Amino acid sequence: MTTTVHTPPDRVLAVRLDSDGDVLLTGPAVRALAATHEQVDLLVSGAGAQAAALLPGVTETLRFEAPWSGTAPPPVSAEAVLDLVARLVARRYRLAVIFTSFHQSPLPMALLARLAGVRRVVATSEDYPGSLLDVRHRRGPGLHEVEAALDLAARAGAALPPDDDGLLAVRRPLPPVPAAARPPGQDGMPARNAVVLHPGASVPARAPLPEQARAIARQLSDDGWDVLVTGSAAERGLTAYVADGHATDLGGRTSLAELAAVLDTAVCAVVGNTGPAHLAAAVGTPVASLFAPVVPVERWLPYGVPRLVLGDQGADCRATRARTCPVPGHPCLSSVTPGQVSQAVARLARRPAPATAGAGRWRS
Repeated sequence: MTTTVHTPPDRVLAVRLDSDGDVLLTGPAVRALAATHEQVDLLVSGAGAQAAALLPGVTETLRFEAPWSGTAPPPVSAEAVLDLVARLVARRYRLAVIFTSFHQSPLPMALLARLAGVRRVVATSEDYPGSLLDVRHRRGPGLHEVEAALDLAARAGAALPPDDDGLLAVRRPLPPVPAAARPPGQDGMPARNAVVLHPGASVPARAPLPEQARAIARQLSDDGWDVLVTGSAAERGLTAYVADGHATDLGGRTSLAELAAVLDTAVCAVVGNTGPAHLAAAVGTPVASLFAPVVPVERWLPYGVPRLVLGDQGADCRATRARTCPVPGHPCLSSVTPGQVSQAVARLARRPAPATAGAGRWRS
């Protein structure tokens, strides 16, 4: 009599319970896991679900609203937690790799993975993990978030294939550019001279002042660029104010995938330290980064694309992780002039600086 041994599928769970931008930054590490294992599922919150759908290498996306993560976490729900554990049990994961930012703890998720019977749990943790982790990774100094995630994936035994450059990426083909972003009379064709200006941010301290963004839109329009002002549905008032007749207002008119398509056709994006900066990097578009130093610039810069950093990186708000600016007047970003942005865009687009742009300094 022959006994058949059923080998569990080589199924891996990657976890990133943060926003779209954070999920995009985990993309190269997810691809490393996908190159090493048969199937990689990605557990995200609702705030990261659109980015999860864009990541190459993901087989299935699971959602869970974690009560320990996010800007507005839900109350603890035993029903929701038990439902997640049941879903993980049913999928019989051999490995869970929990990706977090440097200031977050992976241990609540590690506990749920243990309860679900995941055989091996790997995460970066400054806190003592007890028996929750099989591999307690320590983050190396000076690493970008992308590099830190790849380092964690390596500790889990995963590696990118030789033909993978390790940069951010999205699934292609992207959807068509929305009609509102196309020049008049050129149906189906994107603007050829477009600069995307994204004035908002999920964290207010990381966004320019609205009046400053409006002045930047006016300057870029005067320079001859087709300025596309982007934002979420909740930011329609802001994008309308910033566009102000000088730019095309796309506020609330694109999904994340459509925004990727818009960014893909642009010569440059002007954006703070927020998700669309990383989306621009994922489609290879240069970024003029209006970077507020509330978090370390070396960890959160747009990764792997030409970029210029604008903003006072030594301002008093530095490394505070503040959600609202703790310094009156928001000087780290309000000190950036429209002329400096104009020159940065011209440099990134490899074009002569417009005569209308004032003198400015920037840091690369």
